Amino acid sequence: MFFKPRNPGPRVAPIDAAEAIKQVAAGTLTLIDIRDPSEIRASGHAVGALLIPLTVFRMKADPASPEHNPALSVDKPVALYCASGARSGMAGQMMLQMGYKQVHNLGGLHHWQMAGGAVTHS
Repeated sequence: MFFKPRNPGPRVAPIDAAEAIKQVAAGTLTLIDIRDPSEIRASGHAVGALLIPLTVFRMKADPASPEHNPALSVDKPVALYCASGARSGMAGQMMLQMGYKQVHNLGGLHHWQMAGGAVTHS
């Protein structure tokens, strides 16, 4: 006998970094850097990314929160990244639970850079 798991529901899908670069440039994908400010100061961040640290992520991403970031919409695809992809995966799951329809995990900032994505230190 085999155990058949229940439908786990929506999943955070990986996204190819080159595809993410194209979509961010076209304005069809919102990119979110969830690393801490100290990490961003040390290595910069992807050009065009919203900077929302994981420590305040739920408050800023939740459409029902008074602190919701108006640049985020449950109907617009989002991609998240951190240093390795672990924290961005967790944040992506939170977004799905909040009702976001299309959530991707880019992985780490280095994936963006290796695909030719620009990084800024501002």
